Amino acid sequence: MSNKVLIVGGVAGGASAAARLRRLDEDAQIVMFERDPYISFANCGLPYYIGDSIKDRSKLLVQTPEGMYQRFNIDVRIESEVTGIDPVNKQVRVRSKERGEYMESYDSLILSPGAKPLRPNLPGIESTRIHTLRNIPDTDRIKKRVTEEKTRSAVVIGGGFIGVEMAENLKEIGLDVTLIEGGPQILAPFDAEMSSALSKELEENGVNLLLSQSVQSFRDTDDQIEVYLASGRVLVSDMVILAIGVAPDTAFLRDSGMELGPRGHIIVNDKLETNLNNVYAVGDAVEVTDFVNGQKTAIPLAGPANKQGRIAADNVCGLETTYKGTQGTSIIKVFGLTGASTGNNEKTLQRLEIPYHVTYVHPNSHASYYPGATPLSLKLLFNDAGTVLGAQAVGFDGVDKRIDDIATVIRFRGTVTDLTELELAYAPPYSSAKDPVNMAGYTAENILTGKTEVFVPQDLETRNEEATQLVDVRSEIEHANGHIPGSLLIPVDELRDRLQELDPAKEIWVYCQVGLRGYTASRILTQKGYKVRNLTGGYKTYQMAAYKPGSHMNQPIEPKQVLQPALTETKLDTAKVNELALRVDAELDACGLCCPGPLIQVKQKMDQLQAGQVLHVSASDPGFYEDIQSWAVMSRNRMIKVSKAANGIIEAYLCKEPPELKDSSKPTLSTPEGSTMVVFSGDLDKAIASFIIANGAAASGKKVTMFFTFWGLNVIRKSAKVPVSKSLVGHMFGAMMPRGSRKLSLSKMNMLGMGAKMIRGVMKSNNVFSLEELIDTAIGQGVEIVACQMSMDVMGIKEQELIDGVLIGGVGYYLGKADQAGINLFI
Repeated sequence: MSNKVLIVGGVAGGASAAARLRRLDEDAQIVMFERDPYISFANCGLPYYIGDSIKDRSKLLVQTPEGMYQRFNIDVRIESEVTGIDPVNKQVRVRSKERGEYMESYDSLILSPGAKPLRPNLPGIESTRIHTLRNIPDTDRIKKRVTEEKTRSAVVIGGGFIGVEMAENLKEIGLDVTLIEGGPQILAPFDAEMSSALSKELEENGVNLLLSQSVQSFRDTDDQIEVYLASGRVLVSDMVILAIGVAPDTAFLRDSGMELGPRGHIIVNDKLETNLNNVYAVGDAVEVTDFVNGQKTAIPLAGPANKQGRIAADNVCGLETTYKGTQGTSIIKVFGLTGASTGNNEKTLQRLEIPYHVTYVHPNSHASYYPGATPLSLKLLFNDAGTVLGAQAVGFDGVDKRIDDIATVIRFRGTVTDLTELELAYAPPYSSAKDPVNMAGYTAENILTGKTEVFVPQDLETRNEEATQLVDVRSEIEHANGHIPGSLLIPVDELRDRLQELDPAKEIWVYCQVGLRGYTASRILTQKGYKVRNLTGGYKTYQMAAYKPGSHMNQPIEPKQVLQPALTETKLDTAKVNELALRVDAELDACGLCCPGPLIQVKQKMDQLQAGQVLHVSASDPGFYEDIQSWAVMSRNRMIKVSKAANGIIEAYLCKEPPELKDSSKPTLSTPEGSTMVVFSGDLDKAIASFIIANGAAASGKKVTMFFTFWGLNVIRKSAKVPVSKSLVGHMFGAMMPRGSRKLSLSKMNMLGMGAKMIRGVMKSNNVFSLEELIDTAIGQGVEIVACQMSMDVMGIKEQELIDGVLIGGVGYYLGKADQAGINLFI
């Protein structure tokens, strides 16, 4: 007698199980139930159909009921929902659109019900303008809204894979998109500093990113929907995409005796058998074992679901195949960038208290001398035995194959030494003789063998300045273009001759741009008797960790192009820009070079040009986009145009100015009209003076930037206590410092606070604006208020504690403003 196998659910797990079963048993009676009209479709491709990357809807349909019957002789029953199972009598209860409700018997049963989008019970959640994305009908509804109903804006709630992909694709078809994420970062499989690169790409392409924000309710208006946030902010949009996560679709199993996990996932063994006889389960609805740490978890991915379907079919047919766990290898496209990860991240390892080491490398995707090389950032996690625990990578090219290489090593319980020994395909267009995966292995091996000790950007927050000395071993031009505050510049090539500048009683912390020169410096110093640590991944890793998504310090690139005004009084019109850009006198290909290579080559090339000639430069280093604009201002050359392509290549056109225009003493150069001030003090009287000056300057038409650092940060703190996560030192500082402008004391004659009250009374009686009114007026006049990121880190102040409208910046940002200002004050 033939074996009768019922399969509940299609798509990845169910359809794979059905096809494998037929190949193993030609005589089996196979019945597949699917509640929707579509049994097997490319659910990972749905956002790209909505975004018009996939034009033909039919290409989403992997298999049809007719195709499954003709090819595999499978009885496919669509629009048939299994509503319960009876394991004693080995039957399932079916509710069918065509046949009504009935019972169907089985010899073996494979469950693949999948996971459904979470839909929280919030006021207004039933609005027809709120969409989730799970299947083809969902896709059709969203596609209809964004095309036929002329939708112009969308709010996407949830920064996971589906949320980010939907934000990208809706932006690609021209919508104004805001992405809301309840946590401090998007894309949870990545650690924060790696995720920040993907956040920056979203923001640079015009997606408005709101992190650590929660939605409280929705309200329909005549033709739009309002989204109310816990912060009090209200967003107005034409539609909402809800993508906050998924839950196993297993409610129909509650009364069956099926063993379920705490979140409703089906408990299975390594053969994918449930606790019910001859009942198997696969896909997003099952609880799996984390391949790296051995803990139970749930990882909803298409690859594992397909493999599980095949293994369940094997075991139905008696082949005794086992599923060894899921390591969570995943990848995502975010406009021009690619992000991928495998294994465990730092958050997981810390939560499970698993000891680990970390290393970063920032190599090129292929040989730097071959055109088109772009940098990628690779993070590797490993334990004391060298076993690889996880990896993450972000870049424009070559990310996928590097993570796939490491995923393979993880699957075979490999070590960092295995990474160094991998013999990978090499030719200049595809890789380097030392592949990025090999390089990650080399740096990890150096850590394990004691050839170097490293530190990470987070260690700078708790660095003891009395016991350590921070040294930048890059070049002068790199240091001038941005550096870690408090660092001493000694280029690595001068290090041997300048050892007397180092304190042998202190531990020396060195850093370079990507870690290589820092490693060289650490080897020199270690062999000279110094105790040394090197910043793994260098200044580039520091910049990634320091980036604050949602701060809007980087304006969207629309349409991926920025025009810089000339240094002369006459601004260039669009026609002139195009004329100059087309009239190129010299070309420079700096692709494949890391900072400061592109800037050095630009300077050398510009020195060779005559006044009025134009240089066209291409570079692949991501920092070059900001660097070249700052360099043009500092060097007094004219930035005609700078743009960033989807593949990460940055193009800039610069015109060499005549010497007389570069000489700031010449009358032909316009006088800077801006004003800047550094507010170091947190005294009430000095804060009042600062804002009186700022308001006066703004009223006279000047662009004013106020840079608040150290004690001055207290002036722009909120008066109410804001619940934020802090270190012990941060909490101590917060308790000791005045919270907001109303708590400030006078620099002299404070008299236990009486002086501050008296001066406020005098101001009120004389109709002088209070400090708080002065602050509001300044913001209203467009005064730019910037909080020093480094000082915030030192003082333990978080962005959420600052008043609204404050930007977060560093010394480089202030210096750029100061360079364009005629008045610079220090208060």
